[in-house]
Amino acid sequence: MKKSIELELEEARLMVAAAIKRSEEIGVLETVCVVDAGGFPLAMERMNGARITGPQIAWNKAFTAAGHKRSTHLFTTPPNGPALPGNEAFGIQLSFEGRFAAFVGGFPIVVDGEVIGGIGLSGGNGEQDTQAGLAGLQALADELSSKNMTVLVEADIKK
Repeated sequence: MKKSIELELEEARLMVAAAIKRSEEIGVLETVCVVDAGGFPLAMERMNGARITGPQIAWNKAFTAAGHKRSTHLFTTPPNGPALPGNEAFGIQLSFEGRFAAFVGGFPIVVDGEVIGGIGLSGGNGEQDTQAGLAGLQALADELSSKNMTVLVEADIKK
C-alpha cells in the first residue's frame, strides 16, 4: 500500500492567487484552474475582463497536465513532441472528448516526486501563461518548504 500526498483547497487557492498576482504584474487577463490528481477542479478564477472561453481551456490544460504527468506544451515541442504530425501520439488532443490540451499553459503539480494535480492557465500567450503558472508552483513550494516538502518549479515537467 502506498501513502500519497493530496492537494487541498487551501493550497489550490494559494496557487491561484499567486498566478493571478503575476498575471496582473505582467498585464494579462488570465483564467487559472488548479485540479486534483484526478483532474477535477479544486479552485478556478477568471480575472475581470478575461475571455469567457478561459475557464474550459484552463481546466483542460490542468486536466491534461495532471493526468498525463507532463507540461502540456511538451506534446508539440519540435522535433520530438509526441503529438506532432508523424509522431506516435499525433491526434491525442482528440482524446477525452477533446479535453486533452496539447499546447502551452498546463503544468503538473509535483510534490516530493509525486504528481498530485495540475495547474492550467488561459488568456495570455505561451510565455505569459508559463510565467503565471510558475508563480503558482513557486507559491506552493514556498508554502511547503517549512514542512520539508519539495515542489518542482520549472516549465518543462515530464514525470
